[in-house]
Amino acid sequence: MKRRHSMTLAAAAAAVVLLASCSTKGPDTPQGKMGFFVTSSNPGKGADFGGLSGADRFCQSLATAVGAGGRTWRAYLSTTATPTAPAVNARDRIGTGPWYSVTGQLIASNVDGLHSASNGLTKQSAVTEKGATISGRGDPVNLHDILTGSSPDGRAAPGPKDTTCANWTSSGDGSAIVGHHDRTGLDESAPAKSWNSSHATQGCSLDALKRTGGGGLLYCFAQN
Repeated sequence: MKRRHSMTLAAAAAAVVLLASCSTKGPDTPQGKMGFFVTSSNPGKGADFGGLSGADRFCQSLATAVGAGGRTWRAYLSTTATPTAPAVNARDRIGTGPWYSVTGQLIASNVDGLHSASNGLTKQSAVTEKGATISGRGDPVNLHDILTGSSPDGRAAPGPKDTTCANWTSSGDGSAIVGHHDRTGLDESAPAKSWNSSHATQGCSLDALKRTGGGGLLYCFAQN
C-alpha cells in the first residue's frame, strides 16, 4: 500500500514538472529566443508615451503578453538634451545583441550590424510581438513609419528642432523622426529606405502620425 502511494506521488510530481515545462517560454521557444519586435499597437496618445520610461514599459508589457517578459525590453528611441538632462541615444539603450524576431529571423548580431546596410530588417522580418506583418507602402493602409527620434547611426538628432515630440511626452504640437520598417519611400532615396531615420512627422497626435504613413508604432529590443 505504501509502495503504491509512493508511486502515485512520484507520478503526480512528474506531471507537475511536465506541465511546468510545457507552459514556460524557455530559450528554445520562439518567444524565448525573440529579442526584437515592432509594437502591434499604440497606447492611444500618439507620440506621448510618458517619456522613455513609459515607452519601455509599453514594450515590456507587450513582450510579457506573449510570454517573453523574462527579458528586459527597451524602446528604440532617442531623446534630445534638456537643461536638466543630456541627450540619450537609442543605440545605447538596447543591449549588445544578437536580436531575433519571434519568427526566428536574425535582425542583427550586434549594434554596429544593426546600423549597417546589411542588417536583417525588412517588411517580412520586422514583425510584431505576435508575429504579424505590418502593412507598408503599397498596402491599403500604410503603417511603415516607426517612431525613433534618431539619426541613421542611432543617435539623437542634432540641432534645435523638435525631433522627439518633446522627448515622447507630446500628443499634439511637435514632430518626431521616423524610420520605414519596409525600407521603402515615395522617391526611393536613401533616407526614404532608412529603417530608423527617414523623415519627420507632421505632428505628434495619432491623426498627425497617420498623415505621413504611421500608427505610432515602436521598435522594441531585448536589452539582455
